[in-house]
Amino acid sequence: MRVRLLSSFFLFWLWASAASAAAPQLVLDVARFRTLAAGNTYEVELYATVPGNGLTYVKRAQGSYQAAAVVTLHILKADGKPAYSEAITLKPPVISDTSIAIKNPQSFLKRITLPAGQYTLRGELRDMYRKSAAPAKVEQSLALDFPAAAPALSDVVFLAKAASTTTEQSNFIRGGHLLSRTPGGAYARASDQLFFYLEMYQVPAGQPLKLHYHIESEDGAAADADAAIAQAKSGRPTPVVGELPLGPLPPDNYTLTVEVRNAAGKVLATRKAKLSRGTQDYAPEAASLPR
Repeated sequence: MRVRLLSSFFLFWLWASAASAAAPQLVLDVARFRTLAAGNTYEVELYATVPGNGLTYVKRAQGSYQAAAVVTLHILKADGKPAYSEAITLKPPVISDTSIAIKNPQSFLKRITLPAGQYTLRGELRDMYRKSAAPAKVEQSLALDFPAAAPALSDVVFLAKAASTTTEQSNFIRGGHLLSRTPGGAYARASDQLFFYLEMYQVPAGQPLKLHYHIESEDGAAADADAAIAQAKSGRPTPVVGELPLGPLPPDNYTLTVEVRNAAGKVLATRKAKLSRGTQDYAPEAASLPR
């Protein structure tokens, strides 16, 4: 589930355009996961990305320029009362030349635990060095309402590279995997493989299962694949790490469908997610983290 102020193809354009012409932009990816805590609770991941080309860089010293921005996040309950609020200051790395075409984005990840219910998510970005610019704003409804007892899948997290197993602990690790997210589900030139992560809940343990992946564009280009799945864990989330080749698929907006099927082919759980593929521009290097 994603919120964005522009389509993924405009996101590619934004990354490759001159900073002086771009407006501040905020890309906010949202993923919902069930928790192991007592009661019907969820862990909501907010992955915020600010493309560097949309910020104003000011001179710090000879041959030294830096931008700064403030991202404010709010999650409101159905009655309008705040469930979560925070303001984060971002300061991208210093650069020596403001004319370079691509300035890497700043990203950060927040994990908030909330009870089941209906919420509203709001995000706002302000460029600290361009006071006259209107803030970039995003807003969407946030429903935490997975089935209480039936099998279910979490939201899909799109990745820039394959998830790697690890025993370390950080905000960027989930289910024992290090996840390098792709903002806005955008896959640029030279991205020939689609990588993603999600979790499986309440699927019967001890039964043979398989995964089926289907990706289809708005113009009808499609591909399918089947994958083996680790034995479902009783009472615990089961990580699902998947990938699909993008090479033969033309540039377009796509929908990925992930299905969990039993031995008889019955679909037990389904999750859909939007992504896009472009081949004209290269994406920036991995987003740097806020300091």
